[in-house]
Amino acid sequence: MTDVQTIWDHLVKGPLPHIVLTLIAYQIGSWVYEKSGRNSACNPVLLAIAIVIAVLTLTNTTYPVYFDGAKFIHFLLGPATVALAIPLYRQIDTLKRSARAILVSLFVGSVTASASAVIIAWALGADRATLVTISPKSVTAPVAMAIVEQLGGIEALTAVLVILTGIFGAIAGPVLMNRMKIDDWEARGFALGIASHGIGTARALQVNKTAGAFAALAMALNAILTSVFLPIAWSLIV
Repeated sequence: MTDVQTIWDHLVKGPLPHIVLTLIAYQIGSWVYEKSGRNSACNPVLLAIAIVIAVLTLTNTTYPVYFDGAKFIHFLLGPATVALAIPLYRQIDTLKRSARAILVSLFVGSVTASASAVIIAWALGADRATLVTISPKSVTAPVAMAIVEQLGGIEALTAVLVILTGIFGAIAGPVLMNRMKIDDWEARGFALGIASHGIGTARALQVNKTAGAFAALAMALNAILTSVFLPIAWSLIV
């Protein structure tokens, strides 16, 4: 019994509980999402975040302690993003035919995503650090945080804004496009990828393979374009 107790204490204090919590929370979110008929409002990422926050609050667990245990899942974000190249490759012929429309849409969408956020925040009286922090909110989290670190913003706040943007886009994006009667899967996927990065891409992949491929392409190209033009834009503004 002493050996069992020792092993249990080691597991509780180690990363296993936080990894298990994260996986279970997402599985519950996915189950609710499927049972709701894939209702956008029941986004599994949003539900998983709510469950994790509730458990951490009830157990008085600080976020640094939780993240230290679940950082292995965070590490997998990189390989998961690279794996999006698979559906992208399967749609390579379609992508070649749409190259011109993709480039125009990428530039307009990327600039609009950053500029609209900065202009609204500036109009509301935000300071420079906040403006820098919010500007890459539609870029995938690792790239957005690297950009903000370079420009002198607040990395932790950027991470929060990126996640909120992704969740909101994944929920509201399909509804808005349905209202606008946009039924082309290529356009729908590309829009979600630019506006809502990885979370929007995951949503697109759940709905349609073509939409998922275009969303993955948009997410990757938007990250590249934003990481280039945003530092240049800020240097010109300053």
